[in-house]
Amino acid sequence: MSLDFTVVIPARLRSTRLPGKPLLMIAGKPMVQHVWEQARKSAASRVVIATDDVSILEACQAFGAEVVMTRVEHESGTDRLAEVAAALGLATDAIVVNVQGDEPLIAPVIIDQVAINLAAHPEAGIATLAEAIHEPETVFNANAVKVVSDKNGLALSFSRAPLPWARDLFALQRDQLPEGVPYRRHIGMYAYRAGLLQDFVAWGPCWLEQTEALEQLRALWHGVRIHVADAIEAPAVGVDTLEDLERVRRLLEH
Repeated sequence: MSLDFTVVIPARLRSTRLPGKPLLMIAGKPMVQHVWEQARKSAASRVVIATDDVSILEACQAFGAEVVMTRVEHESGTDRLAEVAAALGLATDAIVVNVQGDEPLIAPVIIDQVAINLAAHPEAGIATLAEAIHEPETVFNANAVKVVSDKNGLALSFSRAPLPWARDLFALQRDQLPEGVPYRRHIGMYAYRAGLLQDFVAWGPCWLEQTEALEQLRALWHGVRIHVADAIEAPAVGVDTLEDLERVRRLLEH
């Protein structure tokens, strides 16, 4: 399927767990360059890095990337994405894929997947990905976001809590999952329609989003449909900690 879409890579210097993350070196290149190079292997017609820091701007320009400077005060990556979509003058129906700047091993095929899925589902304003959960520990882990979809692949809800709650089984024990229940972990890869990004920012946070600390619940709260599909390739590890960084360095250096 031929498709025109834009990838935006938000890259912030200030990270609480790993300061200066986008510019940390991996196999002789800053992390953000690895992300950019992977995104360039996708079918995207344009790959743009969005940053609020001059040092990131200069580093990205040095390896030839298109960069957009954004405001410092953004509270979320989606706010930054909306500013970039407006700055680029993207049409309201243009598709924008958000690729996190701390995923140097991101698979180009899943970047294409979310863009294609959104284009194929005009009833949805957002497309995202998931993967099957087989371990009870993951279902009960609040850091693993669970998602349940309807028969058409449209999200019903996202939660950090076990979703769905197996009332009878979990009342007895929680070391196994009920048979026939497709537990799924949400993968934070998103494609948006550019016009929706502007609406999303204008709405502001809702109580449900703030309670769960999950931005996508703002879209559901306002009636936006989110298409969810299982990723056709398992997502690679992102870099959140020093241990993650060392693991990725070993993979890319060898």
